Amino acid sequence: MREGYEGTGPGAITPDGCAVELYARLSVGDEPDIIASAVSAGAHILELGSGVGRMTHPLLERGFTVTAVDESAEMLERVRGARTIRGAIETLDLGETFDVVLLASFLVHAGDVEVRRGMLDVCRSHVADGGCVLIQREGENYHTDLPRERRDPSGFTIRMLSAEPVGDGVDSVRAEYVFPDAVWTQTFLARPLSREEFEGALGEAGLRVDRYLTEDRVWVRAVPVE
Repeated sequence: MREGYEGTGPGAITPDGCAVELYARLSVGDEPDIIASAVSAGAHILELGSGVGRMTHPLLERGFTVTAVDESAEMLERVRGARTIRGAIETLDLGETFDVVLLASFLVHAGDVEVRRGMLDVCRSHVADGGCVLIQREGENYHTDLPRERRDPSGFTIRMLSAEPVGDGVDSVRAEYVFPDAVWTQTFLARPLSREEFEGALGEAGLRVDRYLTEDRVWVRAVPVE
């Protein structure tokens, strides 16, 4: 387990505390529609941190070609219909470019600044000329409006329990997922980023915001700086 990360509950747990069985149960939401609205039909998408394919499979159904990258072999075993690559995102070097690079699941908020920089550099080096990078950010009050919970329409409860500062601008975040037959928890490190800090991090990697795709500015379309 990576330092500062922990996961509990049935089944395999990845080094960052994610439970494979939990992610196989999570509902999709509107993310695939947001992505589809921001890119060209039939685009080839490099999905960084695909997990079990929660978004991979809906994107394939919408006619996109997807290359799915994850560090967990157990996660990638659940992916169907996409090319899969096992490896750390921040050091990835495929020697090819893609119409779209997707960095979802709040990965841009990695507690380790060097990991975040590596991820954004990988986004920049793998996006084709004329392509774009789609990034999912944390909501504005993600670390402050706690504890809170949300009942998912599919029948489980997500509880964000706490976000405790651990130094250097990083919080230790604890989440709980309660199903009728099982409970999972995850503790992970996350670095809150203001809009200015986020856009500055993009700039360091040679990217800039093209537009925010959602009113809450959680989903972002970025493009290479010319």
